[in-house]
Amino acid sequence: MVGTSLDAAEVERRMSRLSAVDEHVAAVYPGAGAARQPVHTCYVPAGDVRADTLREWARQASAVFAEHVGDAAALAEIVGLDPAIATAVHPRVAAKLADAPVEDLRIDFEDGYGRSGDDVEDADAERTAGVVADWAAAGTLPLGVGLRVKSFDGPESRTRSVRTLDAFLTALLRRGPLPDGFVVTFPKVVDVAQVEVFVEVLGLLEQRLGLPDGALRFEIQVETTQSIVDSDGRFALPRFLRAGAGRVSGLHFGTYDYTAACGLTAAHQHLAHPACDFARHAMQVAAAGTGVFLSDGSTNVLPVGDQVRHGLRTHWELVRRSLSNGYYQGWDLHPGQLITRYAAVFAAFRETAPAEARRLADYVSASGGAVLDEPATARALAASFVRALDNGGIDAAEVQELTGTTEQKIRELGRL
Repeated sequence: MVGTSLDAAEVERRMSRLSAVDEHVAAVYPGAGAARQPVHTCYVPAGDVRADTLREWARQASAVFAEHVGDAAALAEIVGLDPAIATAVHPRVAAKLADAPVEDLRIDFEDGYGRSGDDVEDADAERTAGVVADWAAAGTLPLGVGLRVKSFDGPESRTRSVRTLDAFLTALLRRGPLPDGFVVTFPKVVDVAQVEVFVEVLGLLEQRLGLPDGALRFEIQVETTQSIVDSDGRFALPRFLRAGAGRVSGLHFGTYDYTAACGLTAAHQHLAHPACDFARHAMQVAAAGTGVFLSDGSTNVLPVGDQVRHGLRTHWELVRRSLSNGYYQGWDLHPGQLITRYAAVFAAFRETAPAEARRLADYVSASGGAVLDEPATARALAASFVRALDNGGIDAAEVQELTGTTEQKIRELGRL
């Protein structure tokens, strides 16, 4: 018997106080769920949303791809990619653009839409709800779909925000059930009370529309300085998430409103600015372990006219930067950006896959390798393969070949 000095009952009495901590941590930090995160969100002004919007984005993206990125050599030249990686990535990008290039869509009733008058916005809310219902009936809905409402910044804006959401949902649910992956984007949050009231409004809508409690989920757009540090000097985002009462699915960064709020001039309002890094890191810390998805913002440098290659290269560099910072989703504002979205996502994975696969194989086999990985790192390694399986960057046969592990085992490891 090992000799000890402490009385076990005395220790247990003290340890019992920590049961509440265990329960709190389990409730607030449940970890990653089984839901798949889209690689992007496409924003389309509500007035521009038509029955053929998804097909049109696919058509335009494929046209830019065919004209400017016709083969692997062109891709390698435009974005500065290793030719061997470009050879593997190019056909996968082509296939993704031809198949289902839009993974997540927001119908925008905020900045991208403007103020068109109540009659026009009412009509657009009902019309676009019909478009979504038709996509659902046809089986062509993207992984995620929803709308961005106006902010709660002032009486007129918040009244219009709620009316648009009400009109949209009322029209949508007359046609069928709420689509899987439906989410509302709540912009320009400056105070926790706005989140609290928005949650109450969603609850009222559920009651009136016959939806289950918690069916309506939303993402908070982080684009004000007050959404990082509030007026009392407190870290705001954890309070926002708590006020979301389990309905918050994501935190989405807003590049241009945030940088403008920081006082940056137009020349310095871009995703790579250190001010954006500070906000993103704050978002990352607030969301870590909660299961809330993070999304980076957008770039307004578009691949159009005589600036196609410049636009593609700019977008590529920003997406790669986001990925290196642990942001696996971002905004796309133009169909041409889908090219570099998928090229960057696929290339970033394939560049690291061989080394990560060896580390993962060593961990699974417990044989030990040159790097001694912790369980948390093993989860991150597996999660990288899960994301690639989901978005088309790799297939199950390649996973088996690289890691010696089945897709099922990889998914189990990546979502523990």
